[in-house]
Amino acid sequence: MIDLHVHIDLYPDPIAMTKECVERNLFVLSVTTTPSAWSGTAALAKDAARIRTALGLHPQIAHERQSELPLFEELLPCTKYVGEIGLDGGPELKGTWDVQRRVFDEILRMCSTAGGRVMSIHSRRAATPVLDSLAARSEAGAAILHWFSGTRRELQRAIDQGCWFSVGPAMLAGEKGRAMTAIMPPDRILTESDGPFARIDGRPLFPWDVEAAEKALAKLWSVSDEEARHRLLENLRRLTTHVAPEKSDAFSHDRSADNRERI
Repeated sequence: MIDLHVHIDLYPDPIAMTKECVERNLFVLSVTTTPSAWSGTAALAKDAARIRTALGLHPQIAHERQSELPLFEELLPCTKYVGEIGLDGGPELKGTWDVQRRVFDEILRMCSTAGGRVMSIHSRRAATPVLDSLAARSEAGAAILHWFSGTRRELQRAIDQGCWFSVGPAMLAGEKGRAMTAIMPPDRILTESDGPFARIDGRPLFPWDVEAAEKALAKLWSVSDEEARHRLLENLRRLTTHVAPEKSDAFSHDRSADNRERI
């Protein structure tokens, strides 16, 4: 299973959560909300072949952590994965909009200069400005719109711009989320939990809860659960080898008797 957007460091026991992900053989992209959180979060998974840690600066706290942009640039060579970054157009954040735009554009500039990154992007109530920024920095890398909630017109624009999408059980539990996911290209979709923020039935989602998203996708695609999982693994392989072609830096399968290639 694949959890391409989860905040491992924000669970009550990040060490136990990391261990559980390893034991379950999950592919995990552990996103961070501040550059200062990256080193400690990455250390949790230093021996985990299927966990990568993304360097982030969350838009909801960009106004508080904009001083960490130099640290972001310093750490960027250490990882091929960036997130959570983006913009948030919520009314409660109206006063921080200009700072958010500046921080996001600066991060995209850094990613472009560094040769491109796999980016997990927040776009709540801000899909159009996020897409505008990505269009201006197309060399920044592979953009994955996490839990996309824009309009159908914005979704079509995102598809036309080559964006990827990560969808989770909470998103797929709603009719709108399923309808939007049905429009997304199946070869550009990956699963996520967005735990511990995302909840179902009042409890935080865990990385292994992406199994529910797999089943929902299988139903949307009219394929078996096994075929849906195979398709998602192939998507992950293409995504990571596109921006992180060095086998040592991409997600990898365990070495096994069938000698499957690393992805």
